[in-house]
Amino acid sequence: QVQVVESGGGLVQPGGSLRLSCAASGRIFSTRAMSWYRQAPGKERELVAAITSGGSTNYVDSVKGRFTISRENAKNTVYLQMTSLKPEDTAVYYCNAAITDKNGNILVTRDYWGQGTQVTVAS
Repeated sequence: QVQVVESGGGLVQPGGSLRLSCAASGRIFSTRAMSWYRQAPGKERELVAAITSGGSTNYVDSVKGRFTISRENAKNTVYLQMTSLKPEDTAVYYCNAAITDKNGNILVTRDYWGQGTQVTVAS
């Protein structure tokens, strides 16, 4: 089985910083793209940032220049460094990982989601 667990959320003042972490564990053969999504109350979940296994990244326009996604492949871990936070960044942040697991000789790639971590930006 594979588990994906986020950590690092919390309450921060506008202009502050937070670092989110997401670690995948279990019967992992390889990890492909890893992403961060967020969902604010009353809004749809949106892709915030993504990173491939080779390190290529992309961001939603609203966080460019403020958020940085990175990963440690050996640890199956992805990070989201958030700076210059704004109240509109308030949301539950979810980690998504495309993971190939191995069961005997069978390799299957699935999307796995973490449970979410709350980020609140308020003074």
